[in-house]
Amino acid sequence: MFQEIDWDKIKIESEPPKEEPQRQYYFMAKCRQFTKQFKAEHGRVPMAHVQNYGCQMNARDSEKLTGILEAMGYEITDSEEADFVIYNTCTVRENANNKVWGRLGYLNAYKKKHPHMKIALCGCMMQETEVIEKIKKSYRFVDIVFGTHNIYKFAELMHTALQQNDMVIDIWKDTDKIVEDLPVERKYAFKSGVNIMFGCNNFCSYCIVPYVRGRERSRKPQDILREIERLAADGVVEVMLLGQNVNSYGKTLDEPMTFAQLLQEVEKIEGIKRIRFMTSHPKDLSDELIEVMGKSHKICNHLHLPLQSGSSRILKEMNRHYDKEQYLALVAKIRAAVPNIALTTDIIVGFPGETEEDFSETMDVVRKVGYESAFTFIYSKRTGTPAAVKEEQIPEDVVKDRFDRLLKEVQRCSAARAEALTGRLDEVLVEEVNEQDDTLVSGRLGNNFIVHFPGSRDMIGKIVKVKLKECKGFYYYGELAGQER
Repeated sequence: MFQEIDWDKIKIESEPPKEEPQRQYYFMAKCRQFTKQFKAEHGRVPMAHVQNYGCQMNARDSEKLTGILEAMGYEITDSEEADFVIYNTCTVRENANNKVWGRLGYLNAYKKKHPHMKIALCGCMMQETEVIEKIKKSYRFVDIVFGTHNIYKFAELMHTALQQNDMVIDIWKDTDKIVEDLPVERKYAFKSGVNIMFGCNNFCSYCIVPYVRGRERSRKPQDILREIERLAADGVVEVMLLGQNVNSYGKTLDEPMTFAQLLQEVEKIEGIKRIRFMTSHPKDLSDELIEVMGKSHKICNHLHLPLQSGSSRILKEMNRHYDKEQYLALVAKIRAAVPNIALTTDIIVGFPGETEEDFSETMDVVRKVGYESAFTFIYSKRTGTPAAVKEEQIPEDVVKDRFDRLLKEVQRCSAARAEALTGRLDEVLVEEVNEQDDTLVSGRLGNNFIVHFPGSRDMIGKIVKVKLKECKGFYYYGELAGQER
């Protein structure tokens, strides 16, 4: 819808519309007046930088922020030395917060030399009360602060900040609104994330996400399908359906639809050749979904299934609603239906109260499942979560030792799984020219492994058959072996 807008026809002298997203189009048009004036005064268009610190959903939000900035007349740059900088933050782990505080110190020094510069902060970190108080007290040079629930209001908040010198803060505790049809600048022309739901209802005891992303709310299936149809018409061949827990999609709809049913509808869309999704919660992964995956010709043979811990005792403390045996039984059921599936996972080391015996249970699951890869994390205490007040916090040296042992086992298992595919023919979606060797192109198999092979730039966005000749542990070298599609 936004692609058809004639910005010059929007009547910016009149009152802004009350309905969304028309209201935001109005403020984008208003901001375009500022960028035109900036160009007249400086002899160039203003530059903007968008920095993402979070998950795939944050990355999708950053594509929207980028699209809105371009609609307002900004040129996007990779440099933080810009006229406008926005950090889309994450708060799942303390390290993510620390990165933002560190970069803000750099921006403060730059802004002192370029006082016209504007700085914005948004995303999950901004939903924490103590973060907002710290910004008010120690980071007064920041111009705009907003959270996860009102990202669609970015143009309106930007317009307000351009009209005044005071900090603009707009934080919502929760929302039931879903506003789409906003400008989006995709990172890749041939693949795209698609939000199918927002929020989380699970309240795992270590996780801050439900507090900063709010309760689950699903988009209407007709809106999702219409968006994917438009993406397909624009050359997209692969979509990633996004949600904090995609397996619970549809429960908040007036006319419920399961995630498995949504996948079947997406599969019908002409032009879409690959379907991915994340993240799946094991407690909600249904037999219906497993059956759909087994029969599908488009769903990639890759499933991200977070384990978090292999100890049934710790899983109960984490409030995960499954135990070790149930998780392993689910894996067996998935592998029976989709024999060639690649399984990846998330694992936390050092959860409060974790014993060596608990950790051994995690190692046992890693060996039995044989993950293609795993994101391994040291437990990070997040204020406001039940786990943060537990007294049995694990000593740092013990956690570090367990983390190193887990990482070695994960790497051993994933290397063995990858090596087993050497010599096979498989399809690769070409994503880019290789950064180290421009005679090679790089792409992904359906199982998400990366392959490098001789090719040219005109192959980007195409799916080609490649022979996997040499395994390097986490990626392959290959050679072209079939026609593109």
